Amino acid sequence: MADKELKEIILEIAKNAKEASRKVATLSTTTKNGVLKRVAELLRTKKEEIKKVNEKDITLAREKGYPAAFIDRLTLSDKVIEAMAKGLEEVASFPDPVGEVVKMWKRPNGLLVGRMRIPLGVIAMIYESRPNVTIDAAGLCFKSGNAVILRGGKEALNSNLALAEIFHQALEEFDVPTSAVQVVPVPDRKLVEYMLELEEYIDLVIPRGGEGLIRFVTEKARMPVIKHYKGVCHVYVDKFADLEKAKNIAINAKCQRPGVCNAMETLLIHEAIAEKFLPELAEEYKKLGVEIRGCSKTLELVPWAKQATEEDWDAEYLDLILAVKVVSGMEEALSHIAKYGSNHTEAIVTENYERAMKFLNEVDASVVMVNASTRFNDGGELGLGAEIGISTSKIHAYGPMGLEELTTTKFIVFGNGQIRT
Repeated sequence: MADKELKEIILEIAKNAKEASRKVATLSTTTKNGVLKRVAELLRTKKEEIKKVNEKDITLAREKGYPAAFIDRLTLSDKVIEAMAKGLEEVASFPDPVGEVVKMWKRPNGLLVGRMRIPLGVIAMIYESRPNVTIDAAGLCFKSGNAVILRGGKEALNSNLALAEIFHQALEEFDVPTSAVQVVPVPDRKLVEYMLELEEYIDLVIPRGGEGLIRFVTEKARMPVIKHYKGVCHVYVDKFADLEKAKNIAINAKCQRPGVCNAMETLLIHEAIAEKFLPELAEEYKKLGVEIRGCSKTLELVPWAKQATEEDWDAEYLDLILAVKVVSGMEEALSHIAKYGSNHTEAIVTENYERAMKFLNEVDASVVMVNASTRFNDGGELGLGAEIGISTSKIHAYGPMGLEELTTTKFIVFGNGQIRT
């Protein structure tokens, strides 16, 4: 397809989204919740149609030799479809952030000044081949009063378009412009580049996927980008840790689902408890198929471990591989995290309150945990419902992004004829 045609396609999508965003921003909570519940209902009633379309994507992916893990992410099973429906119903049950006055104060001259939550406008989501993200992102953006442009991976295009049609049916039934939720129908990467130039129409871009995708979007975008490059997450087992608790957390953080961004990649252990704690834990890891890459002290306690290199300390394995370092104390642990961490998720295991609070106060990460697995850095697990992603960029959100994080605030002022002198 010619560049001119690609530019025209994405420009029309962006213009329509901008126009729709003004309507969506003023919808009543009742209408927004009604749309979401109707989409959930349609997902269930049209489940077999969805699966039939999804099978086209799966067949093409298999023919191209994609690995089993990729096929799994691509598949819209009964369980995944039900999870999408329940996610929408959960989002519908949450308070509407739009219009909430979060603060109000009175000035000496009698002016009442406040801050009110408002939508961001038009959000562009760029993500890889997980079609369930299409529904999750659309639901969150719509409930928070935003229009959304969804550009999923080319391998899931048929599935994404089918899911968009379902959302459109619900929007039409409630007399809402279908351009409030649009899936980009052309997989050409050049179109994405053109989209990232449209700062006049698109207010925010959220890339969700591998580090390469996120860096590409960050380099090309002219509008703000919410991002996290990778999740190099640590668990520090302190000398005052409950070792049984520490073992369970360390195993869960690494093994429960190793291929996700909130899985632990490096385990730090205080030298005072390493001899007692590490060999037993390593045996559990061995049974679970975990490869350990450790420092010299680790190798003394776990002879079958591999020697860690400098590259291991900032590696995001997304696999059953774990870097392990025995540290002299909390200060070394904090320094290690400051040097190699990715501002994603960090955890300490300790029964000492002062040390727990020191860790909470000094570690810079979107979520810092005490005596809990890093796997809890997730919008659903933290009570936000479905999340649109995890931000490690601090502006304007830090951590999992739910409804509130898809809004901003504007100042509102009530006067009684005051003039400035």
